[in-house]
Amino acid sequence: MTARLDGKVAIVTGASSGIGLAVARKLVAAGARVALVARTKAKLEDAVRELGEERAAAYPLDVKDFAALASLPEQVKQRFGGLDVLVNNAGLNHRGSVLEHSAAELADVITTNLTAPVYLTRAAIPHLRRGGFVVNVASLAGMVPVPHEAAYSASKAGLRAFTRSLDDELGARGLTACLVSPGPVDTGFVGDVEHVPDLVFSQPMRSAEQVADAVLECLETGEREIAIPRLSGALATVGYLFPSVARGLRPLLERRGAANKRAYLARKGR
Repeated sequence: MTARLDGKVAIVTGASSGIGLAVARKLVAAGARVALVARTKAKLEDAVRELGEERAAAYPLDVKDFAALASLPEQVKQRFGGLDVLVNNAGLNHRGSVLEHSAAELADVITTNLTAPVYLTRAAIPHLRRGGFVVNVASLAGMVPVPHEAAYSASKAGLRAFTRSLDDELGARGLTACLVSPGPVDTGFVGDVEHVPDLVFSQPMRSAEQVADAVLECLETGEREIAIPRLSGALATVGYLFPSVARGLRPLLERRGAANKRAYLARKGR
């Protein structure tokens, strides 16, 4: 049990599966109590049964429902007696060219990945106890844009900028804002692998549990941003600072990604 998290109260969005559920499990194992937020009530209730009703509670809602987000922190405080941690993890991606998707679909990506975390963070800040944290799950795509994931890259870059700026503001309140920026993660969020750009698969794939470990590392150490893998984060930073280098390396990375994708599909029996 991690003493720093024992007795703390957390909100985790996108908590019915994947990274969010992995984070919730690790928080509960560390002694925290968790409000699980996602759209699917049945999956949340399954998670509550697994984690225990004394440690977890389900809040079925869509993060695009701002009225529901506005009242969520107060509801959690009433249920668990306080609020210490907010993990904005719910995400959406529509892969492919911008012209393959409607304007509404692209706007949904921005709303889910950026506007909703901004909204919920603002609603939660007055309720967070001193020493509390906001942890936003971004992406390597927010560090360097990925072709054919324009809206997703934009949303995660915006979330990254918001978090870094927010952290400077929150210090006076005794609060910290952190980022976890993973590359490809082996969850259902990957979706139809054939539509995932080869460039994405050029970086080592991690598990939801490994990303959850990084979230807890932020909470335990106060590290402001953890890229997963760290070497991929360094490569993304170089690509952002030197776009010509990124363009030059892209064909090589795409070839490696295509080979990794074939190997992944073979492992999954597809």
